[in-house]
This record gives sequence, C-alpha cells and structure tokens, in this order.
Amino acid sequence: MRTAVDLACKFPEDTAVAAIDALARAARLKAADIALAAERHVGRKGIRRAQATIALVDPGSESPRETWLRLLVVRDGYPAPQTQYPIFNEYGALIGEADMAWPELKVALEYEGRHHTDPDQFRKDIARIDEMTDMGWIVIRVTSRDGEASVLGRLRKAWALRT
Repeated sequence: MRTAVDLACKFPEDTAVAAIDALARAARLKAADIALAAERHVGRKGIRRAQATIALVDPGSESPRETWLRLLVVRDGYPAPQTQYPIFNEYGALIGEADMAWPELKVALEYEGRHHTDPDQFRKDIARIDEMTDMGWIVIRVTSRDGEASVLGRLRKAWALRT
C-alpha cells in the first residue's frame, strides 16, 4: 500500500495511475484499501493530489494503454466503465471479457495492443467480437494509432444510439 501512495505522491497523475493500476492488479489490491492507506498520510507533501490520483485507480486495467483509454473517457464526462467485464452468450457460456464496458448500454471498448497481432489471438478476437455484436453489443476497437478525438467521437456515436 505504501508503494502505491508513494507513486501517487511523486509521479504525474497519468503515470501514477497506470503504475498503481498494474501494482494493484499484480498484488490483488483494492482501490479502496489504497485510498485508506493514503488517509494515514494526511499532511504529507503531495497527499491531496495523491488522493485524487488514487481515486482514479482501477486494478481491472490490464495495460498502461487501457488505463489511458479509461482515463480519457472518464475525463470526457462518461461514467467509469466496468473493466474486464465478462460477456456471456445466451447459453451462459463465457465469450470473453470486454476491456471496458457499460453493460446497461451494451457498449464496450477494446484496446488492441501488440499481442492482438498474433494470428491466433487475432482470430479469437474476431470471433469474440462478432459474437458480441450478434448479441447487440457495440464494440469500439482502439489502437495506438487512434487519436483522442477519434476515440471520443466513436464513443459519442455509440452512446447516442443507446441513450
């Protein structure tokens, strides 16, 4: 817990959130427990900023780019998505997990990192996303080449269709 608080105090917000997301995921820490640990350091230099940073932590982000994507949409005013949201087909079988989702709207965000270029992974991704869209999900796929405006524009269109 102390390491997470130290990271939040010493690094810029985005860097700290990505690092703490990874730490929390690896060590199975809960964001609420990290927030409680920060409360024990009231008076420490940078603790107020650190508490704001810790409020953005989500151990469900599986990469720094997933953290970037989540922070982008939250800062644009969207509610925090559920991370690693399990998607089940009509028979109750797990199709896979959406990187981020708003299940009540059936809108999902998928960050496609380098491992998605592996031919086997690529085929699995296509099958999973096809099945999700067949079930009525809107799946927005994001890569490192997508700019913020493009991502947010596609998300706005998806939300407009569902709200």
